[in-house]
Amino acid sequence: MLEAYLKELQQIKLLSPEEEKALWRAYKEEDDQESRRRLIEQYQPLVFREAMRWHIRQEYLQDALQEGTLGLIEAVERYDHRRNVAFSVYAVHRIRGEILDFLKEENSRLALSIDEPDENGIPLREQLPDASEDLAERTGRQLLFEHVAQTLQRLPEKEQFVMEGVYLKDQEQKNIARDLSVSVPYVYRLQKRGIRRIRGMLSRFIHDSK
Repeated sequence: MLEAYLKELQQIKLLSPEEEKALWRAYKEEDDQESRRRLIEQYQPLVFREAMRWHIRQEYLQDALQEGTLGLIEAVERYDHRRNVAFSVYAVHRIRGEILDFLKEENSRLALSIDEPDENGIPLREQLPDASEDLAERTGRQLLFEHVAQTLQRLPEKEQFVMEGVYLKDQEQKNIARDLSVSVPYVYRLQKRGIRRIRGMLSRFIHDSK
């Protein structure tokens, strides 16, 4: 799978600044989904570059790349193309955050020390998100209980199953993991991802309501 991923990266044709601007306008102003897909494809190398900063065992690298791609997709969806900020600068923080979250959660199974520095001499420990500053964790529960019924149907199937189980049926994550035939850490990732998606939808709802 990794070899196929690398081959796909090599086939990506870089866009000119004018072509990229046209794609952003088509996606953001006309909701053109093909433009969205091409933008995500265009910046996949950024995900690969961020993932390769850490010494991850090969069997976990694909998962790290998938998590980084999730961060890229969120960045594409939230980016304001009208501001004078390069997308790569904006996106790298979300991509890095998703990958570091994954590394933190999987650290016990990875051949990785959180005290090992990257190429800039900064250890992973210092780059892990501060839980006390995680807005999703601080505000997610309150927003979920107020509006979750309106937004759950828009989540991917597994995320919807997890969110309904945890927040509406008061089920434990281990029981949800058993029902889905997945690991408990994976259920926690789905839960966190669902919170993030719902928070994003609620943020747009609040903004549109002003």
